[in-house]
Amino acid sequence: MTNILSLDTVAIINPIAKERLTLVEPEYESVKSLPSGQVGTVVEVYEREGEKYYLVEFSDKQGQEYAMAILKEHELLVLHYTLEVA
Repeated sequence: MTNILSLDTVAIINPIAKERLTLVEPEYESVKSLPSGQVGTVVEVYEREGEKYYLVEFSDKQGQEYAMAILKEHELLVLHYTLEVA
């Protein structure tokens, strides 16, 4: 398992249904789901009943937040911009 931290950049592995989203901008109300591969930022990590959950914020290219979702680790792929050499 990957250790996902606050402020990590992540992509969703599978689509996330609108019912699981908090939409921030009214123009996105017609969205049925976020597609797989959509990129977001982990803004909070918390644990409930022994399981970790991640609050992920999704923003446009200008940095304007349009949606948030609470996701589990298996729904996320951490994106890396540098290669870690052991």
